[in-house]
Amino acid sequence: MTYLSVVPLQAGLLDGVFGPFYWFLNYWSEVMSWVAGQTGLEILQYGFMHRAILVGLCIGVMAPLIGTFLVHRQLALIGDALAHTGFAGVAVGLFLNAVLDLGVSPYLTAVVVSMIAALFIELISEATDAYNDVSMAIVLSTGFALGTVLISINAGGLAVGVNQFLFGNLATVSQDSAAILLLLFVIIIGVVGLTRNQLLYVTFDETAAAVSGLSVSWYNRIMVLLTAMVVVGAMQIMGVILVAAMLVVPVAGASQVSRSFNESILVSVVLAELAVVLGIGVSYYAEATAGGVIVLLAVAIYVAAVVLGKLQAATGEEDTPEMGSIDVSDAKPSDD
Repeated sequence: MTYLSVVPLQAGLLDGVFGPFYWFLNYWSEVMSWVAGQTGLEILQYGFMHRAILVGLCIGVMAPLIGTFLVHRQLALIGDALAHTGFAGVAVGLFLNAVLDLGVSPYLTAVVVSMIAALFIELISEATDAYNDVSMAIVLSTGFALGTVLISINAGGLAVGVNQFLFGNLATVSQDSAAILLLLFVIIIGVVGLTRNQLLYVTFDETAAAVSGLSVSWYNRIMVLLTAMVVVGAMQIMGVILVAAMLVVPVAGASQVSRSFNESILVSVVLAELAVVLGIGVSYYAEATAGGVIVLLAVAIYVAAVVLGKLQAATGEEDTPEMGSIDVSDAKPSDD
C-alpha cells in the first residue's frame, strides 16, 4: 500500500492556514490505502489518485452548487471567461517562478488573477452599461491573450507542461494544489451557507431585492468571486477548456427532474458526483483524459434526465419544470 509522506510546510503565516489541509490529505491517503488493501482496487494504490479523487469529490459539490445560481441567472458562460483568465493566472505564476524564482504555486496565482477578472466583469457591466456577455467576452479574450503571450515568451522553459492546465491531468494534482482546493472548498461552502437566501433573492428578482434593501451589486460580486474559486479549483482535473461544463451540465440535468431550488441543488450535486467518480475511474483504466471523460458522462447523464422528464410527462405525471421556473418560494430572506 502507498502512503503519502508528510510534506513539510513552508515557514510563515501560511502554515496555520494550510497545515490542517495537509494533515487531512495525509489522513485521507491513509484511508484510501486501507480501502485499497481491503478491496484490491489498483486505482486506490497510488497517492496521486488519492488526491485526484478527493479533488474530484470537492468539485462535484462546488461546481453545481455555484452553477445552479449561475444557470438561473443566465450566466452560464462566465465559467468559460474565468477559466481562460485562470489560465492567464497560471501563466503569471509560471513566469514569476521562472524569472524571479519565487516558488509560488501557479494555482495560487490563478486564484488571484481569476478573482480580479471576476470583479472586472462586474465593473465593466456597471460602468459601461454593457451586457454581461460583452464584459465576459472582453475579459475572456484579454485573459487568454495574456496567458498565450507569457507562454510564448518561454522564459526558462515556460511552455513545458502547459497541456496539463489546458486539458487537466490526474497525475499532476499535487499536495499543494489539493490543499489550495480544500481551502477554496471551505470558503465556498461557508460563504454560500451564510448568504444563501440573499443570493437566491438576487438571482430571481434583482429589482425586489434592491427595493428590500439588499446590495445587489455586492452579492453579484460575491457570486462571481465564488465562481472564480470554483473554476480554478476544477481546472486541476477538468482543464481550462472543459471546466465550465461542470458548472452547467449537472445543473441542466437536475432542472429536468427537480421541483424546487433546494432539490435542484441536491440533484445536481448527485449527478456531478456520479459523473466525476465514474469519469475518474474510466479515465484511469482507459488511459484517457479525465476532464473529457467526465464531461461526456455528465452529458450522457443529462440526456438520461431529459428522457426521464419526457417519460414522466408522457405517463401523466406533472410536467417537468422549465429552466428557471422551479419553486423559489423561500428566496426572500427573513427579516431576522
